[in-house]
Amino acid sequence: MSLFLYDWNYLSQTYKGVGWLSRLFGDFLEQFFLLPVIGPLTVALLLTAIGAVTYKICRRFAGKWPSLAVAAAMFLWSFMRETGNLYVTRYTIVVLCYLSLVLLALQFKQIWAKPVAAVVLVAAGIWALGAPVHKNYGKAWSVPKFEYDRLIGLDDEVSREHWDKVLKLSEKDLHTVEASYCYNLAQAMKGELGNTLFDHSQGEAYDLLLRVVGGQSTFDNCLAGEAWYQLGSMNIAEQSAITALQTSPNHTGVRYIKRLANVALATGEDAAAQKYLNILSKTLFYSKWAKEMLPENRSDEANAELNEVSANLAVTDFVHLSDRPRAILLGLLEANPDNRLARNYLLCYDLMRYDLDQFMEDYTPDRIDANIYHEAALIWLSQKDMMTERAAAEYGIDLAMVKKMSSFFRFPERYRNTYWYYYMKALNASAQ
Repeated sequence: MSLFLYDWNYLSQTYKGVGWLSRLFGDFLEQFFLLPVIGPLTVALLLTAIGAVTYKICRRFAGKWPSLAVAAAMFLWSFMRETGNLYVTRYTIVVLCYLSLVLLALQFKQIWAKPVAAVVLVAAGIWALGAPVHKNYGKAWSVPKFEYDRLIGLDDEVSREHWDKVLKLSEKDLHTVEASYCYNLAQAMKGELGNTLFDHSQGEAYDLLLRVVGGQSTFDNCLAGEAWYQLGSMNIAEQSAITALQTSPNHTGVRYIKRLANVALATGEDAAAQKYLNILSKTLFYSKWAKEMLPENRSDEANAELNEVSANLAVTDFVHLSDRPRAILLGLLEANPDNRLARNYLLCYDLMRYDLDQFMEDYTPDRIDANIYHEAALIWLSQKDMMTERAAAEYGIDLAMVKKMSSFFRFPERYRNTYWYYYMKALNASAQ
């Protein structure tokens, strides 16, 4: 959600007015949160400095142990208030700097000089740092949200396309829409979605492909674009990035701008791509990538990757129709029948809507095959009173799968990761 450009015009226009220094320093530090060690270390050092300065101040008026107790309480408060959904680096910096100003004022020897220095320093602090209490700094107290922390980890690995790490984080079966979405995307990218869909908790069909809507969080809107980009629906991937930019706290975000650059590159919109790449070229961690993606610098390997993405683009594009995923997936398959990712998503979407007739229209065993597709086909054959060995063989289903289905009806709890179990739960829920 942050952006820091090494550009004088950007710096002079962005960081001016009251609180300019805390905003500048906060945004500068937050660019390092991209790194796995430097980010946590930076936060730890800031919080430790708050405790250390508090201790120094208290030692002016109290003994060692009372001072340590106050410093520990200040550290704990500073830590706990930042354990919500959004860590605000600027507020930690503001608290640290105001405490440092108080300590500086206490250094004066003359009694009359201390209040005068305090007034001058606080006035300078308000100008450079902003008021120490402000609604933009969030709650005064919070509690850790470990499940949300895991989701942040999933989202981070998805953005880096580290699919094995996404699956490892998903080993703890998080019962949230976002966790299911990340798990499904990772399995789809590894070509295993049809075999492993119900190895993780699943909710409704929209858990498979998140919608992009103005009323939901920046986190969800950004996450929604990841699958659509991989599928080849650049319109919705672009909409996802733009919506995330609009709803982020400062309407910025280097990740969203990079996605917009990717979309423009894939669709051949060179002028738009140039604009986004110029912005990214002034950042610390994306400048090399941005310069390498310029047409005159682009390698053969990069061109091949762009061509691979472009091959999946829809012939007919949709505007603001992320709530009609089936139509979009069919459009992608019309453009490229070999788009296995789109075909897997289409079939799984049919199944999660319990629409077996639609599923059987879309299912072509010669193009794609997987365990849950066999399981769904067996249910449909049974419903249509067409359950024969010959009919099952036409859909690539062997006799062992038929026997497994017979066993399911006797011991359903043994087959919790099958489509039969998912379908049975839906039937029971609708009957109640």
